[in-house]
Amino acid sequence: MKKWFLKAAGVAVCLVAMSASAQERMTIVAPFPPGGPVDVLSRILADGLQKKTGLTAVVENLPGAAGNLGIDKVKRAKPDGKTLLVVPAGNLTINPTLMPNFPFNIERDFVPITMLAKAPNVLVANAQTKLGSVRDLLAQAKARPGSLSYASPGIGSGLHLAGELFKQQTETDLLHVPYKGTGPALNDVLGGTVPLMFSNLPATLPHIKSGKLVALGLTDTARTPVAPEIPTLAEQGVSGVVVTSWYGLLAPAGTPAALAEQLAKDAAEILAQPAVREQLRAQGLSDATQKPAEFAAHIKAETQTWARIIKARGIVAE
Repeated sequence: MKKWFLKAAGVAVCLVAMSASAQERMTIVAPFPPGGPVDVLSRILADGLQKKTGLTAVVENLPGAAGNLGIDKVKRAKPDGKTLLVVPAGNLTINPTLMPNFPFNIERDFVPITMLAKAPNVLVANAQTKLGSVRDLLAQAKARPGSLSYASPGIGSGLHLAGELFKQQTETDLLHVPYKGTGPALNDVLGGTVPLMFSNLPATLPHIKSGKLVALGLTDTARTPVAPEIPTLAEQGVSGVVVTSWYGLLAPAGTPAALAEQLAKDAAEILAQPAVREQLRAQGLSDATQKPAEFAAHIKAETQTWARIIKARGIVAE
């Protein structure tokens, strides 16, 4: 009887352990609402990591406080690789300088895993302006300082800062017109209320193809396969204006280096799959994975760049 009891108890312990293992899951926190690039990338990763690890992987959309609500959840999570954060560049490299009392120290509170994907930004003009090139824009801006304006999704956004960097590098005076979001800004550029805009290429590409907008130049180091006919600003003599919209994967501080390396390797393999590449391309994105150390260095360098621009131009968050 005693032997049977011990055997039954052993089986029960195994069943409990198996049940706990079955309930174990991985959570990808997307600190913005469903539908955007952060959500898309989170779901691609959740699907891929579930297949690789055997864990149930779920996406938790946790919007609020400009993304800080979801970021805070990951900061407080166990550093066991089972709670990860997908986040856009601005939350990591712009907000620490722009936002008063920014609640995180990115370098201290998180372990960068990898950049996931990026989308080029583009300087566009309403076709009615007759501006056909960067040279045309610079000629008018220098002949009549302050006569041209550019729209942005808001003060302190990456696209606002792209405009400020362009002004600094070209020594031109463009008037900034901030909006509350890309949609309203783009509508006014299409309507001719504002002549220029720095925008994510995916948002403007349909209007470029229709002829309503003219693509003056990409703010990237090279042309994009999504629209290879659009030249970069650097090709046209405007150097130093490299501003891409990118998205990264991070884990809580304390995550072991070996685990971070493995997660970066897994993410790179997932994003390299042909079907996933096509899915990204449909969003105007391309994979841009890096090793953790490379990603950490990128975050640090870009943060320093934006800090200089924000302070030099006197930009204050709304």
